[in-house]
Amino acid sequence: MNARIQCAAAYVPQRAVSNDDLGKLVDTNDEWITTRTGIKSRRISMGENTSDLGIQVARALIAKSGLDALDIDMILVATVTGDYATPSVACLIQAAVGAHHAFCFDINAACSGFLYGMSVAEKMIATGRCQNSIVIGAEVLSKMADWTDRATCVLFGDGAGGVLLTAAANGGILGENLYADGRHSQAIHGGHRPVCNAYTEAQPDGKPSHLQMNGRELFDFTTREVPGSIQKLLADTQTDSSDIRWFLLHQANVRIVQAIAKKLKFDYERFYVNIGRFGNTSGATIPIALSEMLDNGDLVIGSGEKIVLSAFGGGVTWGSMLIQI
Repeated sequence: MNARIQCAAAYVPQRAVSNDDLGKLVDTNDEWITTRTGIKSRRISMGENTSDLGIQVARALIAKSGLDALDIDMILVATVTGDYATPSVACLIQAAVGAHHAFCFDINAACSGFLYGMSVAEKMIATGRCQNSIVIGAEVLSKMADWTDRATCVLFGDGAGGVLLTAAANGGILGENLYADGRHSQAIHGGHRPVCNAYTEAQPDGKPSHLQMNGRELFDFTTREVPGSIQKLLADTQTDSSDIRWFLLHQANVRIVQAIAKKLKFDYERFYVNIGRFGNTSGATIPIALSEMLDNGDLVIGSGEKIVLSAFGGGVTWGSMLIQI
């Protein structure tokens, strides 16, 4: 059986923070942020944690699908900002929505996490282990950001999005490729926990707990590797680029999307972009955009149109996926 998207949903905090708002916190302004990133605004949590955002998405998915919560076989959450080290965000969501028959876990692949999660769910459905699976990307990156560092705090936002995948005879996920290269693990990192126990002397190791990023290294790596991932996906699935309705890339920076489109020599108008309103929400950017595209009619479930998802993020991780809607 194939894994087909039955519906999508998204939830973002109510508080919108503009570039001008950030200019009151750090030495920056709207022109500086917009020209370098394409971001005009982002949503920032006023107290909702990652599970709170994910719960709203899961409830919406169950309501849209018409299923009972007990029909859900698996809940997978892609996140790097869980409420706790344990329990998982997925387990917190399961309890809140009453999906007591589902097995649950989180996955950490940073901004590529949603694609990694989709891949896992597809295998579970293909093998018959699951009939209905929820995959969510959820992040509250504001709690990891250094709000004195204008190079990073302007980039990130909070939000969650997800899909309900169900078994189908055709369509759905048609192909994928996933990659990782730990040699670039320090290009973006955060939340370091030093070893401290009864047998060690607690001493600072100098590693920051806030998000740290080498923007140039990430830009160069992404624009070098992601086009090849997309080209390989199309070649492996024997799909012509003209057959793709939309290319939906992780919303990290509009310059990255533009550079990838240019390198592929594909029409930029076929690259969906909404980073201007939400910023970089890590593993949540693609499902938030998917939900938005379905809500505004840019995509229609059952239309048979094909889209390419492509993500890239910390680890470093990256990959692409071909989906028939």
